[in-house]
Amino acid sequence: MSTTEKYYKTGLIMEGGAMRGLFTCGVMDVLLENGINFDGGAGISAGAIFGCNFKSKQIGRPLRYNLRFARDPRYGSFRSLFKTGDFYEVELCYHEIPDILDIFDRKAFAENPMEFYIGATDVKTGKCSYHKCSDGGDTDMQWMRASASLPAVSRPVFIDGEQLLDGGISDSVPFEYMESIGYNRNVIILTQPKGYVKQKNKGMPLFKIILRKYPEIVKAIGVRHEMYNKQMEEINEREEKGISFVIRPAESLGIGRTESNPAELQRVYDLGRAEAERVLPELKEFLGIM
Repeated sequence: MSTTEKYYKTGLIMEGGAMRGLFTCGVMDVLLENGINFDGGAGISAGAIFGCNFKSKQIGRPLRYNLRFARDPRYGSFRSLFKTGDFYEVELCYHEIPDILDIFDRKAFAENPMEFYIGATDVKTGKCSYHKCSDGGDTDMQWMRASASLPAVSRPVFIDGEQLLDGGISDSVPFEYMESIGYNRNVIILTQPKGYVKQKNKGMPLFKIILRKYPEIVKAIGVRHEMYNKQMEEINEREEKGISFVIRPAESLGIGRTESNPAELQRVYDLGRAEAERVLPELKEFLGIM
């Protein structure tokens, strides 16, 4: 047993960012191919719905189904929004794809001892709620859906008395939560380059109208940029002190949140792979892998 295994609890933490998450997928696949494991993981939004494949060890799966359905109007379109109330059709994304079209390996997910946490925002409080996944079943899928349900283009997801939306509103990168439950040796995958500064959301007037029944989440959206920028400062400090290991793109990925061009999705995935391969020796040293 290595020193790291004796004294550290390792975590893999994944930011969201919609289709920027293909960068994270590229990183994950390199880690899996090199047999790198973690005691636990946490994902927000795309970091949750793509990141769950790390626990099930399904190399290439999120890239594969994103390429396959990128131009399907059910997989992200205003047509789907007007027809169903969700920009991404729930039946396709959370039932047909994982159950039939590109099967999510729930057995492998459940049997892997790695813990996996998902964060979503409670619309009544504007605070982040966290869920520890168990078997990749219906409840876990509901939490994945909730974490990735963007305000104004998704319906709130009802789970155990809570109404939930996108976790990134209240906790874009859940490193503090993971630290609070004992994970003290964390690898953080970001989808924005170092130095990126988030600006105040220009859609606030629209959110105030659409979400007027939920004033607390409107407040949370209004200060999200402040929360995010503070998190980046704290992550940079942890990186400089050697407390956390950060993997991020060298520059802006230049991809839209709802990108439907397969070539662009592949490009961003490849950038993730390249960056992971570049830092792999340092990462192994950080994790104590001989």
